Parts: sequence; structure tokens; C-alpha cells
Amino acid sequence: MSVDLGIWSKLTQLVVGLVVLAVLLLIFMCYKPLIEENERMRREILTLQKEIAVQQKISQDLGNQITVLRNDPKTVERLTREKLSYARPDETVIYFEAPTTNLANGH
Repeated sequence: MSVDLGIWSKLTQLVVGLVVLAVLLLIFMCYKPLIEENERMRREILTLQKEIAVQQKISQDLGNQITVLRNDPKTVERLTREKLSYARPDETVIYFEAPTTNLANGH
């Protein structure tokens, strides 16, 4: 014996479907902040990894400079002359001044 409930059967299916949809939406809304936080942290990790790579390059360059300064006397002499304006006793050092511009007259 089959009883045809007509519209009530369809309404029951619709309500069950809406309840399932509501539950899925509730689950998504609960996990959405975690998903956003995860994405933010991944972006931050990428930024920090790029900064680490830059700092490692700087560290490597400084290490190379230290090695050169420890092992190459010509480099030490060149830097001493350039930075400290040192010269050997038999040398004459000539300094050139940068040309000055007169911006007040508009020339």
C-alpha cells in the first residue's frame, strides 16, 4: 500500500536539502578564519624567505670581502689609499675638487 503524500514529500526533501546546505555553510564559516590565517601566514613565509635570501647574499658578500682583506695585501693597500688618503713616503697626492655650480643665478 503506497500512500502518496504529494506536496509534503517534496517539502520534506526541500527542508532536508536546506538543512544539509545550512550545515555545510556553517562548517565553511567556522573554518573560513582559519583558511584566511593560513593564507596570510603563507604570504608572510614567502616574504621572510625572500628577505632571508637577500640577507644571505649580503652575508656572503661580506664574507668574501673579509677573505680578500685578510689574504690580499694589494686590496688592503688600495683601500687604505682610497678611504684613508694614505700615500707612500715618496709619493705626492693630488686632490681634485668637484666643480661648484651657482644655482642662485640660474646659470
